[in-house]
Amino acid sequence: MIPNVLSIAGSDPSGGAGIQADLKTISANGAYAMAALTALTAQNTQGVSGVHLVPPAFVKQQIRAVFDDIRVDAVKIGMIASADIADAVADALEDHPGLIIVLDPVMIAKGGAPLLQDDAIATLRDRLLPRATMLTPNLPEAAHLLGVETATTRAEMARQGAALCTMGPQAVLMKGGHLGGGESPDCLVTPDGTHWFEGPRIDTPNTHGTGCTLSSALAAQLATGLSLPDAVLAAKTYVARAIAGSAALTVGSGHGPTHHFAGFVAT
Repeated sequence: MIPNVLSIAGSDPSGGAGIQADLKTISANGAYAMAALTALTAQNTQGVSGVHLVPPAFVKQQIRAVFDDIRVDAVKIGMIASADIADAVADALEDHPGLIIVLDPVMIAKGGAPLLQDDAIATLRDRLLPRATMLTPNLPEAAHLLGVETATTRAEMARQGAALCTMGPQAVLMKGGHLGGGESPDCLVTPDGTHWFEGPRIDTPNTHGTGCTLSSALAAQLATGLSLPDAVLAAKTYVARAIAGSAALTVGSGHGPTHHFAGFVAT
C-alpha cells in the first residue's frame, strides 16, 4: 500500500524548497504527497524578498479537510512562520495521537531572511516539539531552540541533540552540514543512544532546500514502516544523490536547487 504523507509548510515559487520541494521529494520516495500551505513567499535562488502568511484559521481548515477524507500516514511540518499558525497546526493535529510527525524547525532562509517570528519559538517548543516523532534541526536552529552557542564539534552536536530530546520529541536528527571540513555527518539521538551517519561534503552551491528535502524524505520513509535509523540512512542517501545530480539543472544564479529526481530521469 502506498503511504500518504501530508506536508505543512510554506511555498517557494522557484521550486527548490518549501512545499514544492516537499511534493517532489515525497513522490520520489514512494509516497503520495499532499500539502497544506502556511505561507506564500516571494523568493528565488538568490533570496527571499517577501512573505505573506496564510490566515491561521485557513491553515487549520486545510489540514482538517485532508484528515476528514484521506488516511494520513505521516506529516512533515516545515515553515510555520508565526505563533498563531503554530497553534493552528497543533490544534488541527491534536485529534490524531500516535501520528508520525517529522518537524523541521525552519527559522532562517539560506540567504539569511528570517522565516520564523520570535514569538513563535516558544509555541513551537511547547506545542509541536512534544508531538514530533523526529526533530531535524541544523546546527544554528538547534542552538537557537536551546539558547546556546552553535555546535562546532561532534561532541557538542550530540549533547545538544540530547538536550533537545528532553523537550519532547522521540528523536532528534542533528544535521552537520554547518560543521567545517570535508565531511557532513548527521547525528541521530534517540532514547537508545546516539547513531552517526557519515557522508562526504559535496562541493556545490546547489543546496537550496536541502533541509526541506531531507525532512520530507524522512517522513516518506518512516511512513513505509522503516525504523528511525533505516529511515535516516535512506533519506540521507536520497539527499546526497539529489545534491550530486544538481549540476544537471540550470536554475537561477544563486544557491540552486537539488535534483529531486536525479535517480529517476536521464541527465
